[in-house]
This record gives sequence, C-alpha cells and structure tokens, in this order.
Amino acid sequence: FARMFVQVCLYFYCKCLWRCLKFVVRKLTGQCELQRICYNTKPGAARTMKIEASLKGSKSKRLQTSVNVHPDAIEKTIDDIMELKRINPDINPQLGVSLQACLLQIVGYRNLIAEVEKLRREPYDSENPQHEEMLLKLWKCLKPNSPLKARISKQWCEIGFQGDDPKTDFRGMGLLGLYNLVYFAEWDTEIAQQVLTDSLHPKYREVTKKELSQLSKAEWEKKKFDKAIGYSFAIVGINITDLAYNLLVSGALKTHFYNVAPEAPTLTHFQQTFCYLMHEFHKFWIDEDPLDIMEFNRVREKFYKRILRQLQNPEMALCPHFAASESLISM
Repeated sequence: FARMFVQVCLYFYCKCLWRCLKFVVRKLTGQCELQRICYNTKPGAARTMKIEASLKGSKSKRLQTSVNVHPDAIEKTIDDIMELKRINPDINPQLGVSLQACLLQIVGYRNLIAEVEKLRREPYDSENPQHEEMLLKLWKCLKPNSPLKARISKQWCEIGFQGDDPKTDFRGMGLLGLYNLVYFAEWDTEIAQQVLTDSLHPKYREVTKKELSQLSKAEWEKKKFDKAIGYSFAIVGINITDLAYNLLVSGALKTHFYNVAPEAPTLTHFQQTFCYLMHEFHKFWIDEDPLDIMEFNRVREKFYKRILRQLQNPEMALCPHFAASESLISM
C-alpha cells in the first residue's frame, strides 16, 4: 500500500505539480523552459539532452514529434515551436539558432542509428565486388609488405580471422564490422598495425616473487608469458564493433556525439569512435594482464562499464583529438 501511495504521489507530481511549477517559473521569468535551457546551459550534450527531454516530455504532440522530423523539415519545425510557444523570433534570434543546432544533433543521432543498423543487418557477400574490394583493402592496409596469395587462404589468420575465409566471421555484425576495421586500418594505419603486431606476438616477462608465491606451477607456466598481448585482432575488432553498437543504440553515446559533432553526428563520427575504442581496449587489455584469452568476456565487460561511467559525465568527449578525427576538421 505504501509503495502504491508513493507511486500515485509521484504521478500526481509529474502530471500536475511539475506543470504548475513550470507555469509559475515562466510567469516569473518571462521565459519558457526551452528558452531557459538555451540561455542558461552551454552548447553541447548538457543543452541538447535537456532540450530533447523537454520536447519529449511536453504535453503538446507537435513538440513531442519534433524530435522525429526529417532533417529538411527542421527549419519549419523551429518556426512551429516558436509560434506554439509565442516567442518572437525577431526579439529572440539566437534561440532559433540554438534550437536548430540541438534538433540537428537529436535527429542526426536517430538517423545514425538507422544507418548503422542497416550496415549491421547487411551480410557479407563474397559475390559482391564492393565487399570483396573492402576485404582486400583491409589486408593491404594491415599487411602492405605481404601479398595475399589467394582469396581463400590461411593467411587471413595472420590478421586475426578464425579461418581461411573471413566472410564467416562477419555474421554477427554484418558489413558494419568490416566497415569499422577498414576505417581503422586506413585512417589510423600506424596504430592499427602496431595493435596487430602486439596481438600476434606475446612477449616474455619476469614474474615477481610475490606473484610466484601466489601461483601454482601450472598458473606460473601460463603467467610467464604476457598473455595480455595475444588475441585475434579482427575478431576483437568485430567484438568492439558490437560494443560500440550497443553504446549507440542504448543512447549512451549521445553524450560523446553531442559534444563532438556541432550538427548531426555521422557514420564517420561512429567509425572514429570505434578507432578510439579499439586503441583504448588494447591498452586496457594489457593493463588487466589476463591469464589467457578465456578471460576476454570479463575484461570486455569491465571495459564496457568503464566507458559507460565516462559517458555519464555530460561534458565527456571520448576522442576529440584522436588521430582519425583529422578527417573531420573541415566538416
């Protein structure tokens, strides 16, 4: 009964008292909620996310649906909002500019999810020349001095695929996994090649006396080789693609994208974020120093939670100056 009473009170507050409070504040300040957000919150994720919440929580259907309009209809939507809120655009010219920037980000994020989802659902087709060309480009970027002897070859294992035909490894993430790997190899070639080299060559390290006293002989035999550097590069890349996809779909990446994309976030922003995540996961894997690859899921989950915590900060930008972002400077 107590829980039900609290829920009824919360419902009453949200539906009635909160709207009354907003009405009183508007009368006292002479500004609607959208004006107060735009004038009192600096540009970026903090402002855009507040604008998005305000529009979605409005009692007006026109305002609720404004976050789902086509990009070409944003200017008309801004005019409708100004008219509905009885705001004079001549007296408040900056408000329209701020709202437009926020709506471009909000609508752009939704469209980015649709674009990424389309790539994820498209399977790799070895009969498609464009798919085959991208796969061969991945090899050339990662192994420029080692020609691929055949399309079906054990050589693919050298860059972290599981068998002699990589197409079977793209089933989980479709073309999205290939797109991300190629972008990483092409735009951050030096880092990608270094990560690949590290993943192929586990290195010997000394085991401390403290570790030795805590390990059995079998564990010591595993630990004396640095298994932190030793995983399948391409398979991990596809797995990190899945991690980035989940961050995007859940809305967690809104913080990052609203801070780095002045207008609508694009697929390039998503791929740039993937490059950052690959680089950071590689360092995180080494720092975690797992016994073997069987600990991958544990390390991945811990890494995922760390990124989520970072994205809870409204001022967070994961990779504003990462190497791959150089291609975005002129955008």
